[in-house]
Amino acid sequence: MTRQVFVIDDSELDLFYARIVLERLQPAVQVHTFDSAADALQALRVAPVPPDLILLDINMPGMNGFDFLAAYEQAIAAGLAAAPVAIVSSSPDAPDRDRAFAFAPVCDYIVKPLDAQSVDDILARLPV
Repeated sequence: MTRQVFVIDDSELDLFYARIVLERLQPAVQVHTFDSAADALQALRVAPVPPDLILLDINMPGMNGFDFLAAYEQAIAAGLAAAPVAIVSSSPDAPDRDRAFAFAPVCDYIVKPLDAQSVDDILARLPV
């Protein structure tokens, strides 16, 4: 079974690294990368099925991760199928972590760099 994962980060290096970690860990994963939260939100709105997981950076220009989460929760309330969101951020700050977990779709908070163990732990908790 192929799992769909959306990775949203403004850093090309972090997007590239996340793709490598995910594809090496789970060969049956299809990774969709977005360097803009607004573009990812639009892709979610038109996707025939939600991804199995969204990996989201919070510190991005334009629509940041918190803005994305607020808009995503509104879209879910309006009928969009929800996917779990794992925050992948350079911020180890407790206020950022607490703010992230205030959003219902958030299932995890990972401080960069993303590693294979963190990804494996998240994917293992997802429904098959």
